Formats: sequence, C-alpha cells, structure tokens
Amino acid sequence: MGVPMPWSVETLNAAVDRELLSLPKDVQAAFLRLAERIEAVGLERIGEPHVKHLRGKLWEMRLNGRDGIGRAIYVTAVGRRVVVLHAFVKKTQRTPLAALELAERRALEIKT
Repeated sequence: MGVPMPWSVETLNAAVDRELLSLPKDVQAAFLRLAERIEAVGLERIGEPHVKHLRGKLWEMRLNGRDGIGRAIYVTAVGRRVVVLHAFVKKTQRTPLAALELAERRALEIKT
C-alpha cells in the first residue's frame, strides 16, 4: 500500500472567492492556516474545534480571529478534495439556515 494521495482545499467558484475575501483579514489568515494544515497532515487528522459536521455532507471550517468569527462550509469530493461552498462571518450561535441551504444548493454542482 502506497502513500495516500494528499488532500487539496479549493473553492467552488468566484462567488466563494469573493466571500472569503470579504472576511476580516485575520479570519482570512485563519482560513489559510487551516487549509494549509489540511493539505499538510490530511483532513482525517483535523477534528474539533477546527472542523465540525453540520448536516448531511456539509462540514464547517471554524475560523477565529481578533476581528470576528468566520465559517467556511465545505464538502469532501472525489480525489480527496475539500471544496469550500460558502464563507461568512458568524454573528449568531447557530449556523443560519440560509447559509446551510445556499451551501447545499452549491454542493449539487460537485461530484462528491
């Protein structure tokens, strides 16, 4: 048995790129650090509090910074890919239903 293929972290589309760029700078930095860590050690070695299952195939990357708390909702896809579907600043205790529904709609575009 060979070395497993490394994980890659990618965004679904330009809309998600814009969402990530609209996060506060230190929350963006937290996203980049977590994405690099997933690619370096593998998603299976990252657990709570960094990632958490939401529902169905949706998971979230939990991003904390001095300037706020962000979330990046993702799914895993064929080829050991983490595909970020939606990113936003977290303002409430629970993940907003609209954010989950948007991520689920976007997930339909991916072969998971």
